[in-house]
Order: sequence, then structure tokens, then C-alpha cells
Amino acid sequence: MIYWIEGEYIPEALKEINHFMRDWRTDDVKNIDARTIDIMTAAHNLTGSSEPYMLISGYRSPKTNAMLRARSSGVAKKSRHLLGEAADLHMNSRSVNQLAKAASACRAGGVGRYTSSSFVHMDCGPVRSWGS
Repeated sequence: MIYWIEGEYIPEALKEINHFMRDWRTDDVKNIDARTIDIMTAAHNLTGSSEPYMLISGYRSPKTNAMLRARSSGVAKKSRHLLGEAADLHMNSRSVNQLAKAASACRAGGVGRYTSSSFVHMDCGPVRSWGS
């Protein structure tokens, strides 16, 4: 999807992205930070793949985040997902390490490797990394 042209974000495209990345459990929609979308796009371009991402998690409502925290110690209480600043992504044609390497090469936010669950977390927060 084209969401940016000649230095300008396309509002209709961002609205569609916000809806796609909504909390599917509650159907709540939040504006996704464009920096996160930019990181996702740059990392995808670096993979050299035409396969789209599979979105595991985008925006999370407080209710969903609390439910996930109760099930797993790996869910942050103040997750960037709550702010619309994060995405958990998977690609069949690329390994977790390949995706994480591409995201890290952007030097633009947080990158988490969740190898056992087969996804990579990308966010527009401080540059940092975790997982193996």
C-alpha cells in the first residue's frame, strides 16, 4: 500500500492502516504512529521479499494487554502496543533472525526477537533490541 508520496502521508491510507492494525479482540482503533509504519516499510524493503507481513499484533487496548499479561510474562505492562507505536510481524519467507536483522539495520526503534513464537516486534521507541 502506498501511504506516503513526495514527503506527505496520505490520510486515507493511514486511516486504512489504523483500521487494519486495530485491536481485533475489542475492535478498538487507534492511530498508528507513522514512524512505526516507516520502520516496518524500511525493514520490509531490506528483506528483498514481495511477501506481505502477517500482522500478529498492532494496537492493543488496555483490556487486551492486561489479558495477554495474565497469560505471559513476556508482555510489558506499558507496552508500546498500547500507544499504537508497535507491531508484531511474521513472514513465511524470512526467519525471525532475518526480519530482526532488517529491522535493526534501520536503527530507528525497538526490535524484539520471539523465535519460539515466530515473530519480530518492531516499534518506534528508543533504539534497543532483545530476544534470541
